[in-house]
This record gives sequence, structure tokens and C-alpha cells, in this order.
Amino acid sequence: MTKQVCIIGGGVIGLASAYALVRAGMDVTVIEAQNTLGSATSFANGGQLSYRYVAPLADAGVPLKALGWLLRSESPLRIKPRLDPLQWRWMAAFVGACRSSVNRINGEHLLRLALMSQETLKCWRQEDSLGGFDWKQNGKLVTFRSADSFDHARRKVMDPLHKQVLSADECRQLEPSLTERAFVGGIYTPTEEVADCYAFCQRLAARLEATGRCRFLLGRKVLRIHEAFGRAVAVELQDEVLPVENVVLAAGHRSLRMGLSDLRLPLYPLKGYSLSVPISEQHNAPQINVTDYDRRTVYARIGEQLRVAAMVDIVGFNSAADLGRLAVIKRMARQTFPMAGNYDAAVEWAGMRPATPTGVPLIGPSAYRNLWLNLGHGALGFTLACASGQLLAEMIGAKPTSIDTQAFLPKAA
Repeated sequence: MTKQVCIIGGGVIGLASAYALVRAGMDVTVIEAQNTLGSATSFANGGQLSYRYVAPLADAGVPLKALGWLLRSESPLRIKPRLDPLQWRWMAAFVGACRSSVNRINGEHLLRLALMSQETLKCWRQEDSLGGFDWKQNGKLVTFRSADSFDHARRKVMDPLHKQVLSADECRQLEPSLTERAFVGGIYTPTEEVADCYAFCQRLAARLEATGRCRFLLGRKVLRIHEAFGRAVAVELQDEVLPVENVVLAAGHRSLRMGLSDLRLPLYPLKGYSLSVPISEQHNAPQINVTDYDRRTVYARIGEQLRVAAMVDIVGFNSAADLGRLAVIKRMARQTFPMAGNYDAAVEWAGMRPATPTGVPLIGPSAYRNLWLNLGHGALGFTLACASGQLLAEMIGAKPTSIDTQAFLPKAA
């Protein structure tokens, strides 16, 4: 008998889950509160598929650095304390994870998941001829302005086949558009990729619809999940109640408000910002992915636009863009790549990226026997989406998983 799965959330995580489930022979219903799929957190993210750069935000020294950043308008991390127990619990757990040993272990878990995600996307592209989302393997150059941060990073390079340490001159030879002289060196990974996350969501949706095994309920907000005897039995929408066999919760920070008393999710939204800068023939935009490490800013050429993404704001649940933060990003981008595109015509965006304190996502069964989680990917949602969906399909299908999933299983499971 064919398994039926209801997915709450139509972003890249929910759609990748749906795609993997349908490939595994299951029937799927995707419920999305917005009128368009992939139009929230997935809409204008950084675009970099940084499979070998997945270190969690929580690391030794981050709390102390954050105190210094509070005094700077261009700080990559901003915290606005609120009278919100959820924020304080999340922050306490985050500070607890800010240890080198914990960061290293969690980084290893994320690397395994990321490399599986790279292979899964490769499989979908080749076996299913999945394309049309500006995918390219263009490599990634992480540049450093501080000699100390550069020395620290290059000491951690253990595999010269995948990561190459470059001088400042070698960085400029590799990426001629990098004309700013403030950089002291960089680390280049040729196997990293780039793609348009929103376009990827649309391509997945089109393929899913064509199978006849997936239906979409758009503009339908889930009010609550009903449970009985330790199982999810129905999903309540504004105008109807849908009985369910299996439920996947992939609705980002909205997953916190589903009315389930036994569901404790260690999630909090980290607001991020981006600019989408049009590129014309007269412009000189970078051809490879560039990360300005000391400013925590990423640059990715996606088709004929340059995506510039930066900032982590832990400020609550208001997704409205902070114009001051966007102005800082635009100023830094003009300084770093002055001829990269038409900054005056840049499209500004802000999105909420649900994260766990450790940076390790929740993938697997919850406290309810038929309720599954695919949540908490933070800024790595696009990078980790394909593997997360594939692992979930293997779990729901009671198949052996491609990698060890112990680190990703929700604690309540």
C-alpha cells in the first residue's frame, strides 16, 4: 500500500523532502502558507552551495566577539534581547555550544550531511535531468582581511586536494574582479557550487506536479496539528481539517506554533539579508563564489545577477527588512566589488532562517510516532536540503539510511 505523506512547508527543505519521497514511491501533499512556493526563506538566500564550509555559528570566542560587535553598525551578528523565554533558552544553549570541541564535532556531522547533499543533487541532476536553476560548479574563494584569521584558517587546512591556500596576489589572479587591496590571502575550494534556490524550488515543484503523485495547497495556513494516542491524526487549516497518515514538519520557525504539547523545538529565527544586483556587459562581477570572511559577507554570481548576503540578527520574529543593515551591506559590496553590477537597481531582501543552537538540523521522528521533523538548517538550508530530504524519505520508507543519522535525530524521538 502506497504511503501518504503531508508536508507542512513549501520552501527548499519541504520541496526537497517531497521530491525524495515521490522518488521513493510515496504520495505527497505539500501545504504552504504563502501563495507561492519557495517565496519566504528560500527566495533570495546567498546562493552558495558551500559543501565544505559548514562550520556552525556557535564556536569558541563568538560570545566575546559578539559583545564587541554590539558597538558596530556593520557587525555581522546583532542581538536584541526580548522578554521572550524562547529566545533566552535558545541563547543559553547557543553559548553552551560555543566551545571548540563541540564546534569540531558538530562541524563533522554537518560535513557528512553536506557531502551527501552534493551527491544527492548530482544524482537528481544526472538521473532526472533536473536543471533550469542556474547551477554551476564555479568554486569558492574565502578571503581574509586579518592576518590572524588567515593564519588560523590555513592551519586548519588538512586536505590540499580540496582546499588550496593562496596569497593575496594569487587570489587576485584567480578572481580578477577582486581589486580591493585589503585582503592578505585566501583559501580556494574548486568543487563548490552555486545555484538559484528559488528557481530550484520552482523546478522541483514542476517535476513533482508532473508525476501526478504530489498536490500543492497554497495560501493555506496550518492552524494546528491534532493528535491522539501519541500520533498526529489531522492537520487543521483555516477552512478544513485534513486527516493524515504521516506528517513532515518543514515550516521553518512557523513550526513552533502547531499546538502540540509534547513537541519542544530548540529553534529560533536568525534574520539574514541579501541584495540581488543586476549585471550588464559593462560590469565586472566575480565568476567564482567569494566569501569575505572577516565581514561575514558572501558573493555569488547567479545567472545575470550578483547575490550579496550577510548579517545574522537574533531580534525576534519580525521578518521586516532593516534598511540600515541593508545599507551597510551595499556599502561593503561597493567597496569590495565596485564594478560588479548596478547597485542602484539592487533588489533588497530579508529572510528568517530557523536554526538550532548547535547549528545541527533536526531530521527524523518526533515524540509523535508519525510526525517527522526536517528543521533548523539555519543559513545552510539550500546546501543541506537534498540530503535532508533523502534521509527523511529513507526513514519514512523504513530503509537503511545513507549516512549515520544519530546526530540529527530530535532529542524527543
